[in-house]
Amino acid sequence: MTTQVIVLNGGSSSGKSGIARCLQAVLPDPWLAFGCDTLVEAMPASMRTASEGIEFAADGAVTVGPEFRTLEAAWIEGIATMARAGARVIVDEVFLGGAASQQRWQKSLGDLGVLWVGVRCDSRVATGRETARGDRVSGMAAAQADLVHRGVLYDIEVDTTHTESLECARAIAARVVHAA
Repeated sequence: MTTQVIVLNGGSSSGKSGIARCLQAVLPDPWLAFGCDTLVEAMPASMRTASEGIEFAADGAVTVGPEFRTLEAAWIEGIATMARAGARVIVDEVFLGGAASQQRWQKSLGDLGVLWVGVRCDSRVATGRETARGDRVSGMAAAQADLVHRGVLYDIEVDTTHTESLECARAIAARVVHAA
């Protein structure tokens, strides 16, 4: 089956966004890239500080409430609809619920050609990137490094600890099935 969606799952500062940009550069066809940050930024500011929405604790923990889940479900369906309409889509995600998060995506993407990609990075390296970025709650990278992969099944895994985004993107691109 032709690959229509590439789902990159990894913790904060693991390198998913860089890989997504590199994939757009190396894949022969145009691909749209959307990240969970896109969803969070699209929400009203009040949703980013309320228990019904998404909360970022001082220690890096992230909790999501029922209103977030409702909007997330609509967003996932929207991504799936774009892919069904012919767009090729790269999703930059953080499966905070591990396997349960993947199952939400699988439910919506069920009939599509999906390449599931695990993006791993040593928590110390990701923490260094988090500090250098300065736009993340300190502790998110360490808290999410292993959590997001629990019970998740992948077609391919890459590790950005010592491997550049472009090299990871090339490995992923080699697994993308093109239309005949």
